[in-house]
Amino acid sequence: MRAPGTARLALGFLCAQALLVGLTASFAPRVFYEDFPFVSSWVVLLPPFNEHLVTDVGGLYLAFAVLFAWATVRPSAALIQPLCAAWAVAAVLHLVFHVRNLESFGALDAAAEVVSLALVLALPAIAVVCVRPPRTS
Repeated sequence: MRAPGTARLALGFLCAQALLVGLTASFAPRVFYEDFPFVSSWVVLLPPFNEHLVTDVGGLYLAFAVLFAWATVRPSAALIQPLCAAWAVAAVLHLVFHVRNLESFGALDAAAEVVSLALVLALPAIAVVCVRPPRTS
């Protein structure tokens, strides 16, 4: 493993982010819809509210949080590579949707949303690179 500490840091951040989204969306879906990401209100700009959809998304984020926590505690390429690939698929689709639906956002919120979603996409790549075995000559 090249840099297990860096991989753990990236995975820990992904776990925390997934927990924040997952817990809020699962147990306070209206709060998630009206207030997320809590420094501004982005989700409400993409109506309509659907409690079933929001709580389902929350459950999926909580499932990812469990796997990210597991990978943080016991990092292995066999777990981290498919976990990060699955997360990247979801994150790319999420980013593309939001990039295509920015018309309700002010310029600052639009930029902040795109940057934050891109960062969440970059972290799995960092983790995967960090758990690859070092090259031998």
